[in-house]
Amino acid sequence: MRVITAEAAAALLKDGDTVLIGGSGSGHAVPESLIEAVERRFLSEGAPRDITSLHPVGIGDRSHRGVSRFAKPGLLKRIVCGTIVDAPAVAEMAAANQVEAYTLPQGALSQLMREIAAGRPGLLTHVGLHTFVDPRQAGGRQSERAKDDLVELVQLAGREWLFYKPFQIDVAFLRGTTADEDGNISMEDEAIFGEMLSMAQATRRCGGLVIVQVKRLAQRGALPGKTVKIPGLLVDLVVVDADQMQTYQTRQDPAFAGQIRIPLDAFPKLPLDERKIVARRCAMELQDGAVCNIGSGICTGIGIIAAEEKVLDSIVLTNEQGLIGGAPASGLDAGAARNYAAMVDQPYQFDFYDGGGLDIAFLSAVEVDPRSNVNISRFAGKVVGVGGFINISQNAKKMVFGGTLTAGGLKIETGDGKLRIAQEGRHHKFVEKVGQVSYSGDYGRERGQETIFVTERAVFRSSKDGLELIEVAPGIDLQREVLDQMGFRPAISKDLRLMDERIFRSEPMQLAGRLQPRKRPLNERLLAAGLA
Repeated sequence: MRVITAEAAAALLKDGDTVLIGGSGSGHAVPESLIEAVERRFLSEGAPRDITSLHPVGIGDRSHRGVSRFAKPGLLKRIVCGTIVDAPAVAEMAAANQVEAYTLPQGALSQLMREIAAGRPGLLTHVGLHTFVDPRQAGGRQSERAKDDLVELVQLAGREWLFYKPFQIDVAFLRGTTADEDGNISMEDEAIFGEMLSMAQATRRCGGLVIVQVKRLAQRGALPGKTVKIPGLLVDLVVVDADQMQTYQTRQDPAFAGQIRIPLDAFPKLPLDERKIVARRCAMELQDGAVCNIGSGICTGIGIIAAEEKVLDSIVLTNEQGLIGGAPASGLDAGAARNYAAMVDQPYQFDFYDGGGLDIAFLSAVEVDPRSNVNISRFAGKVVGVGGFINISQNAKKMVFGGTLTAGGLKIETGDGKLRIAQEGRHHKFVEKVGQVSYSGDYGRERGQETIFVTERAVFRSSKDGLELIEVAPGIDLQREVLDQMGFRPAISKDLRLMDERIFRSEPMQLAGRLQPRKRPLNERLLAAGLA
């Protein structure tokens, strides 16, 4: 194993290379120094040109860091990722058809790393059927330049499946915390594991170079073998950045690294605004002992609500990056978690999700149509992508989508357990037709999935008749402030009721001891043995 500079690593890239990048979202285990070195080299030399940036998770700080550094004419030819919104400069290139852009399910790309590593033909999965990733729709394409078919529809054993094709990987940029003299890599300070091992194995299988950025070096034999995440036999080169941050927002939080647990009272508190109202109503869907996923955006507040209500230890919150238990972080730290019970590699988390392991999932919704289809991947001329949304939403036993009824300047007021709309949002989110299908309402109903939609002023459910209104907030005028703010008229339940007044009061809702019972069939073998 050799230690080199980031500049020397960037100099190894050739025109047309496919660069596989580890890490997640807002800097979690992201090899930022290597990415930045590629940008510097291109600005000074005009090389490398026409590279492909491949990464299961979106990478960037919603500003200039991450793969936004690749948004230079001539540098980036193609991007294949789960989410592109984290790199707005690249998202703009995609929207302007200046780059070949594909956004595929984060879980499918994550699991595909293992398929490439093993030399298998690709990934066969049900994930993505009847969404824009399905070749019968857009095949995951987000620009007109994207001509290749990266996903195929196949028939096997009397069922439809999607086949995700493998990639030839030339260089992998990965990250750990410590490297010893043999190139063994540990990740003790990292907020996630991602799929670093699978990526290194996949790159080696392709004959590519594995370059790992770390914070420090250690003597040969100093790392306990059980702490090594990437064995040195898979590592070609190491780059040291003593200043690497844990995330783009946080230099080092020992709770993110799993080194301490913090008291529930130490969790941040949310102001009583529309985001907290949505998170509170979503939290009322929690079940005692339920295994849940908390997505990014407005739903990240559910973990904070669970801590505030002292029910965090009564449920199991997870995120797709591989954290199990505790409370997922929010904002630019989303993807990390505090007080978690376990951290697993991302592909294994998606195996669990795809197999129906989630009792309830909470995800954001940007557009919703009369058939309960949801769009979060492309809207208002913006390319976003789907991240783990499709894996999660298609496979959870129960789906709860959260979001405000309107967007753009929405202002609310609360008092006496009632809601008042002080200023209406400029944009309707419930529309006659969604821009892209990120979640198929018909497919969900076909599989018997329970699906509800929570907003700050109304709650809906997916029914055989399409979207059905089942709750309205106290203080809200049904016609003027709900129905008139939608692009279509939903079915209205005969049992239409008011949302719980506790949601709109400043004091805690006292959820402890009041969670719904868990809806899970008991194992017959345990029942027979008297152990259930």
